[in-house]
Amino acid sequence: MGTFYVGCRIENHTDRSRFARLTKVLVDSGSEYTWVSEATLERIGVLREKKDLTLVMANGKQITRSVGFAIIRVDEYFTVDEVVFAQKGDLQLLGARTLEGLNLRVDARRKKLVAGGPLPAA
Repeated sequence: MGTFYVGCRIENHTDRSRFARLTKVLVDSGSEYTWVSEATLERIGVLREKKDLTLVMANGKQITRSVGFAIIRVDEYFTVDEVVFAQKGDLQLLGARTLEGLNLRVDARRKKLVAGGPLPAA
């Protein structure tokens, strides 16, 4: 598929005036969750709702991270989703669940996100 990055806005779901703009988030449809640095999530007041959640990395390694709730916006699209508190060394990712919530899909040829909409009939 190739990789590409997008910008997005992360908001505290209970106080939308608390937000952060992220200029470079890796689109990763192979990751279930969206990952945002814990410093960013803490700064905007996102609470750790699930602690010590076990996650399996692409290399098979199991790790634990905390998860909270946030609003994620990409252009005019937005959704509420669970976000992983990424630690030092973790990538910031826009994952599959968020992409589905945003109703966006990956256009691998053009390396961009496009409206998910209903696909044309075969």
